[in-house]
Amino acid sequence: MWWSSLRRREERCRHRRLCRVLPLVFLWIGMAGRFAVKAMSTSSCSTTKRGALIFLHGLGDSPAGWSSLEHSLPSLNPSLKQSEVAYVFPPSPTIGLTINGGMRMPGWFDLYDWPIGVGAKDDPEGMRAAVAQVHAQVERLESEHGLKRNQIVLGGFSQGAAIALLATYHLNNHKNEEDVPFAGCACLSGWLTMTDDLKEMADTNIASKTPLFWAHGKYDDKVLFEQQADGIERLTSVGTLTAPITSLQYPMGHESDPQEIQALANFLDQVLPPL
Repeated sequence: MWWSSLRRREERCRHRRLCRVLPLVFLWIGMAGRFAVKAMSTSSCSTTKRGALIFLHGLGDSPAGWSSLEHSLPSLNPSLKQSEVAYVFPPSPTIGLTINGGMRMPGWFDLYDWPIGVGAKDDPEGMRAAVAQVHAQVERLESEHGLKRNQIVLGGFSQGAAIALLATYHLNNHKNEEDVPFAGCACLSGWLTMTDDLKEMADTNIASKTPLFWAHGKYDDKVLFEQQADGIERLTSVGTLTAPITSLQYPMGHESDPQEIQALANFLDQVLPPL
């Protein structure tokens, strides 16, 4: 059946060092439960780390789909080695997806439109629940490693990137004026959601100081390429984002590229504070 070929494609991709094709498609891994223990990939509690990367997988995927970053990023930049950077790959819940007739699969929130272009309908309830899960990981890093927000980068691919953007610039859970912004946000082939809230948050949002890395494929037919320019324009036009932006485009579809991962490594090294 049509989803079987997509599943085989994903399984071949998973054996590569860098997963080049992680499509936001209707697929079912069927093994999500086994990856729950992989939520935080750290060796021990320590206060000697320079920072952390929380990276969220895409629809139908699992933490295993992107956990190779904890090896590939240090190989590209030794300053990102696991002894200095904590890598966290949370698993999404398993939900019914409207665009797939209610079929249940790993996902951060429901989808109603396909492909995902500018103006796609949001799932505010699911998105808020996903952001709460991200904030729980942030609090865990704070308690177990002594890391503060300005030592943590939120990132993700596709649907995971949408949640990373939301958790960084929208529902950022700042508790008081002494809070600091996140060290950075890394959006790989994602899109900006809940845009109606942007203007209301512009005046008081200290998250506006969080640097943004946004990479997207020019031929993306899942999360359309138009989402990158539109998302950046919306974030900057109302003052929600005033920090530096790294905006990169690659001749690819809804996937990843080695040059993109190299650029991500460079971004992380720039925004994470030194030891």
